[in-house]
Amino acid sequence: MQRPPVSEAAVLVRLVLPGDDPAEVDESLEEMRRLAWTAGAEVACTIVQRRAVPCPATLIGAGKVEQIRAAVGELEADLVIFDSELSPTQGSKLQKSLGVKVVDRTQLILDIFAQRARTNEGKHQVELAQLQYILPRLTGRGVEMARLGGGIGTRGPGEQKLEVDRRVIRKRIDRLRAELGEIRKHRQVQRKRRTEGAIGTVALVGYTNAGKSSLLNALTQAGVFVEDKLFATLDPTSRRCSLPGGGQIVITDTVGFIRKLPHGLVAAFRATLEEVNEADLILLVADVSHEGVDDQVSAVRSVLEEIDAHGKPMIRVYNKVDAAGEDTVREKLNLPGESCAVSALTREGLGDLLNRIERYFATARTRVTLRIPQNEANVAARVYEWGRVFERSYEENFILIDAELGAPQLGALKAYVVDDDPERGN
Repeated sequence: MQRPPVSEAAVLVRLVLPGDDPAEVDESLEEMRRLAWTAGAEVACTIVQRRAVPCPATLIGAGKVEQIRAAVGELEADLVIFDSELSPTQGSKLQKSLGVKVVDRTQLILDIFAQRARTNEGKHQVELAQLQYILPRLTGRGVEMARLGGGIGTRGPGEQKLEVDRRVIRKRIDRLRAELGEIRKHRQVQRKRRTEGAIGTVALVGYTNAGKSSLLNALTQAGVFVEDKLFATLDPTSRRCSLPGGGQIVITDTVGFIRKLPHGLVAAFRATLEEVNEADLILLVADVSHEGVDDQVSAVRSVLEEIDAHGKPMIRVYNKVDAAGEDTVREKLNLPGESCAVSALTREGLGDLLNRIERYFATARTRVTLRIPQNEANVAARVYEWGRVFERSYEENFILIDAELGAPQLGALKAYVVDDDPERGN
């Protein structure tokens, strides 16, 4: 995907409160610059104000508003981006005072999502989040946004809906929710088929740009779109992956997370994020070369808690070891919980990761003997696909297979099981 054709000059603003950590402020501002660049804007200057409490009317003080207005005029900026969430009143007053578009963190992220959505599901989810964001901000501001032109903050499925009345927007929200409900049902059917097919499922989660899609490609040769931009992947992709012992799993790549991810966006993407809830195992992918990797992992865990997936089995996968120092990698691997280090680019550590995944699914396996009619060779083939085969022999018109299978696979093949002895050695 190419950078958006609209190239806008922006002024970035941050309010710093007494309890804010300086390192977090710097990292958040750098992240906002990357978000702006991904959306199609260049940050021409950054203005920071330190206050004891936010200004209820405009978040920042009146003197700082004047400073921003002067910077906008001098730099011929097209918009002002705030590294925080503005209330409807604050956004409206700031826009009137500054005379250019005012975009907060949530709106900037929504704009990027609007550009990235490719499937009907993705577009519906983004539009729902946009309309829920717009609804309380509709009074007066829609006219201002229309007058100030297109670009960041006015793109996406909700672009022409800024001036329609609340009743029409609420009706559209209800319709989108209903359509997304049908999509959820369809996904549930797909997951049920995977379960009936006895395929283990793994979900890739992680901070945006941690390399999840690159890792999926490295493990499965999926050919998923990869780009060094935030939120390069929006729509989930599922692919089969072969394990070292011969079994197979399904790995799903999901939308990247980010600190202060808008709650409305999490809610709107419920159908997509259910892939994480329903997975047997979560791989939390982190960019170990990023100096803020610990904070990024914490942000991902916060989103997992929000969607009630924080208690699922998990392996932390520290990606991009090719760009990180050995001491840093060693330090992260010594943290509590199972973890491994890989490079999706050089393929370093992928064998170890696959072995760990296989061990996880093997813990719930049972060794059995199956008696399969020879005219059902497709069933025998499934045993080889799903499990670990120790021995194969023939008896009259039957195939006898000594194999180790997981619980879902045993459920699918229970009619053929003639011996079930978990005490037997491998």
